[in-house]
Parts: sequence; structure tokens; C-alpha cells
Amino acid sequence: MKKRIPYICGFLLLTLTEVLIALFIHGGFIRNYLGDVIVVWVVYCFVQAIAGGRLNGYITAAGVMIFAFIIEFLQKINIVNLLGLGGIKFFRTLIGTSFSPVDLICYAAGSAIICAVIFIKRKITDKS
Repeated sequence: MKKRIPYICGFLLLTLTEVLIALFIHGGFIRNYLGDVIVVWVVYCFVQAIAGGRLNGYITAAGVMIFAFIIEFLQKINIVNLLGLGGIKFFRTLIGTSFSPVDLICYAAGSAIICAVIFIKRKITDKS
């Protein structure tokens, strides 16, 4: 349980951040780009919280990035409407409705930041 706590806290804090961005910021860098970086962190923390922090961080970050890429490509084929959920705002927001190659860059950046944090944390821990 001890290893889960930082991931649970991270998940809750980052999810709250994403909700606040969605509710109060209607464009610009934070909404259009930083939100996509942060969503990768949200999913990463969720996966690690469920797994108790036992998964390899680098592999998990890569898996989350691949998952985000898949969702983005599903947006390109209009998956929300194909599933018959296009009339439900919650699903249109959750899954998304428009493909953007820039989003792929944001997801990769979010994953790269996770990997950088893992690397730095390990370097600091190894010196102790």
C-alpha cells in the first residue's frame, strides 16, 4: 500500500488539474497543449496506483503513450460517432472528437517527462 499512495495522490491531484483546465480555460497553450501532456501523467499514475507501483516505470510510460496514440487515431476515424455516443457530451469530451498530430507530440512529451523524472529520481536515490 505504501507504494500506491504517491500514485493515488498524483492521480487525484492531476485529475483535479485536468478538470479545472476543462472548466475554466477555454483555449491557449494550457488547454491545447499542456492538458494533453498532463493527461499522460494522469493515466500513468492511475496504472501505477492499480499495480501498486510494481511496474517498470519506463515500460509503463511507453505503454501509456501508445494507449494515448491509439485513442488519438481512433478520433481520426470518429470512433465516438461509430459507437453511437456522439450525442453524449461526456463521451465526446472523454474520448475526443478531433485528430491532431500535435496531440501526438504532446503525449510523447508527457511520456518523456515521466521518463526524465524516473531517471533523475533513480540517480538521486543511487547516490544516497
